[in-house]
Amino acid sequence: MATSRLLRTSAAVLAATALLISGCSSGSSSPGGEAAAGRTTESGAQRPAGDATLAPLPSSTPGNLRPYYDQKLSWHSCGASGFECATMKAPLDYAKPDAGNDLKLAVARKKATGPGSRIGSLMVNPGGPGGSAIDYLQQYAPQPAAVRARYDMVAMDPRGVARSAPVECLTNQQMDRFTQTDQTPDSPAETTTLANAYRAFAKSCASRSGKLLPHVSTIEAARDMDVLRAVLGDAKLTYVGASYGTFLGATYAGLYPSRVGRMVLDGAMNPELDSRTTNLDQTTGFNTAFTAFAADCIKHKDCPLGTKSTADAGRQMSALFKKLDAHPAATGQVRKLTESLATTGVIAAMYDQRAWPVLREYLAQAEAGDGRGLLTLSDSYYERDPNGTYSNQMYANPAVNCLDLASAFRNPDQVRAALPSFRKASPVFGESFAWAALNCAYWPVKPTGTAHRIEAKGAAPILVVGTTRDPATPYAWAKALAGQLSSATLLTYEGDGHTAYGRGSDCIDTAINTYLLNGTVPPKGKRCK
Repeated sequence: MATSRLLRTSAAVLAATALLISGCSSGSSSPGGEAAAGRTTESGAQRPAGDATLAPLPSSTPGNLRPYYDQKLSWHSCGASGFECATMKAPLDYAKPDAGNDLKLAVARKKATGPGSRIGSLMVNPGGPGGSAIDYLQQYAPQPAAVRARYDMVAMDPRGVARSAPVECLTNQQMDRFTQTDQTPDSPAETTTLANAYRAFAKSCASRSGKLLPHVSTIEAARDMDVLRAVLGDAKLTYVGASYGTFLGATYAGLYPSRVGRMVLDGAMNPELDSRTTNLDQTTGFNTAFTAFAADCIKHKDCPLGTKSTADAGRQMSALFKKLDAHPAATGQVRKLTESLATTGVIAAMYDQRAWPVLREYLAQAEAGDGRGLLTLSDSYYERDPNGTYSNQMYANPAVNCLDLASAFRNPDQVRAALPSFRKASPVFGESFAWAALNCAYWPVKPTGTAHRIEAKGAAPILVVGTTRDPATPYAWAKALAGQLSSATLLTYEGDGHTAYGRGSDCIDTAINTYLLNGTVPPKGKRCK
């Protein structure tokens, strides 16, 4: 079952570099400012525009934070060859750093290999929220070689994620049941079941991680990044962030504009949007991706969705979901392929067109009553390993999102009222995405953030990257963020899939690598295919 405002990170769905998350997008964390009536979104809806701009923090470090900024890390060998790990301390609450409630945040690095002089540290984050930056680093660091040669590649699992005081919620068995909950309720009883599942999820998170939940916002994670920058000895932050990692990076730039070095924001988010508009825009984005998949599928004689038209393919996809809702498919294990798990599996394949041939095969299997393939995609999406163990990604994700922005909907009645707009945005996924946006309504901690602009006046040049048919972070968001950031340049990839860097475009990779190595941004309006 997709949960509200979740982002998938970059690379291939089936590749190790993909940190797979779930259905809709993240919100933003702001020190204040309510949303005002605003402009038109990609989906055609009127969107609220944040009337607040993220204000920078004082340029001098407060005295009560100096112990954190002055700490020394103790590095030791870990993981793959050449990697070192350490633990960094950060205050649980930046408003009360003297309270003695420190978090231990996991850090990893791979030192610059040469040839060429070392430029500094390059921090990476794959998004989520909830994706492990350390896991990503250990797969990202070997390439590109030219960048690795000149930078120490660095990652920190954000607070609440993976190795850094992870948010804990359900047991593995409970998570299995949660992911199978019907997310397109057809009756009052099914609606109650879904709402109760969200309530139970939130209650479990409060029970197991209550002290941490008020302190996993994006702003706090960005402040942790500045502590790490200082501890590493870098005057400025050099950073590559993907998906939600773009919001984290942009937040850093807004808080510390004078400390921005070279910053790449790939698969960019728009922090001006409230959670409902964000969900609706992303529903449109996934419809764009499905249409591209369907257009490719119907060219093949073996397309399980027919060969007539993309509209017909969409109707057949919806029919398969309805079939599985009534009669889940066998998978060779206790779990069957329900409609919710099948939807999750199809969504997972929308992130990278290289997964489309596999998806065609798995859809044909599901039509024949074999749900193993789509279940495999769904499990990768939820980071469930073959032993039935889930990572904490699906717990950290709502913990951050529900703190950063108020829920898109307060109750099931509001969801029902919005269903027509979501179905219009995506006849295949709209209903599922609308109900997924209800989860934060039951969250045990009130949100601390609101929609806002990020301008980062005075920051060094920032490179924003957008993909024209990106399902999870629609291209309009990249244009919006590039328009907000005072020093941003927009680089466009005309193609499919989520994010662009390292996904096969020499044009994109050369432009980004050149920027990271010598600080030269591509010319205004540059587009790659």
